[in-house]
Amino acid sequence: MRWRLLRRRLSISAPRMAVRSHLPWPLRWAVAALVLGFSAALALWAFEFGRNIAGLNQGADRLNETLMHTREQLAQVREERDRAQSVANSADSLLKAERVTQQRLAEQVKALEAENLALKDDLGFFERLLPATGGAGVSVRGLQGELTGAGQLRYQLLVMQRADGRIQSEFLGRFELWLSGIRDGKPWTDSSPVVARPLQFKQYSRVEGVARCPTDVQLRTVQVRVLDSTGSVRASQSLKL
Repeated sequence: MRWRLLRRRLSISAPRMAVRSHLPWPLRWAVAALVLGFSAALALWAFEFGRNIAGLNQGADRLNETLMHTREQLAQVREERDRAQSVANSADSLLKAERVTQQRLAEQVKALEAENLALKDDLGFFERLLPATGGAGVSVRGLQGELTGAGQLRYQLLVMQRADGRIQSEFLGRFELWLSGIRDGKPWTDSSPVVARPLQFKQYSRVEGVARCPTDVQLRTVQVRVLDSTGSVRASQSLKL
């Protein structure tokens, strides 16, 4: 019996026996972490090595360079846009100022044209009223009258004083306007001048205004008189309407 047991232990059919060393669990975790870290480093090295072989790193560098160049171009474009916007704003301001200036100039031109027309009218009026040859004294020139409505008469005339070679003195007096016509089929003349106002000038004086009379009077004649300070008639002129 013992021989059989001994032979069984020494033969192939003997039971297997494993010898294991006992390690504490913290040391086991440290060894496992070390192995995992080494494996991860090895995998990362293999990945980078593969990228270098495939040329991926060069492509990434080129992409970074292209991205930086694009950013620089974008910054330049923004600067150019800001400068163009500033120039456009300045041009817009200048254009608005020029428009305002043109508008003011147009208004001034219109005012000058109106003034020029008025001066031409005055010049024509004075040219028609050039005094005739004669001696010194006060004279009435260019009496004009226009009916503007019932009982209304617009008039204008020029009173002039010619010197006799001596120092010309200032004329002091008054101006009177008399109207006459037909009323109820009979001659009519107002008992007093419809216009009477003081007159003072040295060389000439332009007189104009509007005279009124009864609306039922048909005006036929307008007469003006220039009187001096003593009441003497120095000049007169009549106009038939």
